[in-house]
Amino acid sequence: MAFLELNNVAKGFGPRTKRTEVLRDINLEIAEGEFVAIVGYSGAGKTTLISLIAGLIRPDSGKVMLNGVEVTQPGPDRGMVFQNYSLLPWLTVYENVHLAVDQVFPNWAQDKKKAHTERFIEMVNLTKARDKKPSELSGGMRQRVSVARALAMEPRILLLDEPLGALDALTRATLQDEIERIWEKEKRTVVLITNDVDEGILLADRIIPLSAGPNATLGPSVKVDIERPRDRKALNHDDRFKAIRREVIGYLLGDGGRHRTQVTRKLHLPDIEPEDLSVARPLFGKKRPTRRSEIKRETVEVEA
Repeated sequence: MAFLELNNVAKGFGPRTKRTEVLRDINLEIAEGEFVAIVGYSGAGKTTLISLIAGLIRPDSGKVMLNGVEVTQPGPDRGMVFQNYSLLPWLTVYENVHLAVDQVFPNWAQDKKKAHTERFIEMVNLTKARDKKPSELSGGMRQRVSVARALAMEPRILLLDEPLGALDALTRATLQDEIERIWEKEKRTVVLITNDVDEGILLADRIIPLSAGPNATLGPSVKVDIERPRDRKALNHDDRFKAIRREVIGYLLGDGGRHRTQVTRKLHLPDIEPEDLSVARPLFGKKRPTRRSEIKRETVEVEA
């Protein structure tokens, strides 16, 4: 039995008469300790998918199972890192992480909570910034706090919802290296949502494309059988990297590309007639086109 399973999951939003079906026929199995990247178009439903795994929303049909138990609500066994950091601005780095530790492990002694918090702050290389508030940190540092907070909860699975999407290229590369280093050390199950195919290949054991919405579904899984640690410069010359990239992008541009939707609408045309070209326009006065409905015929009697 897989550690994480999604069986025939579907999800839509909106009233029944105007409902948008976002995801359909989602079937996914992830082993414990596996790092899986799900890649797709913006707006395809990637965040909806990871929110289903997190228990933030419920599927319309199908089941999400984690270690044999159905996911029906959020829980500390699933740590989530959002794209927008989601830090409390009035708390310091230490306080943001400690708050999560205090909520998940309320029965621990204060000394143990403190040591646990500082361990994960050190893991993301933010010990020197432990007393700073989010407004005093760069975007990359804020995202590190978010990662530390999620890991400090000691979740069974780490969910990353495009955590690096808002960062510049250099900061993004640095955080990619940090995520890979932490994963190698902790070996937690990770699901990464991204729209960057190269990022998925760099970090994951397996990469799965998500087709374009609406009614998005998962495409064929591709194993990233490239030896770790992976050097992003060397990958550009790696034949296997090129083959994986070509296969994933080929699906997204082909079978998983934009769906053509046929829409039938009733058109209400304005009640107008074309100009009657057989009627000469006057030299003076009215200049606009003459319609048949405007022509009035009269009979006039004239004495000869």
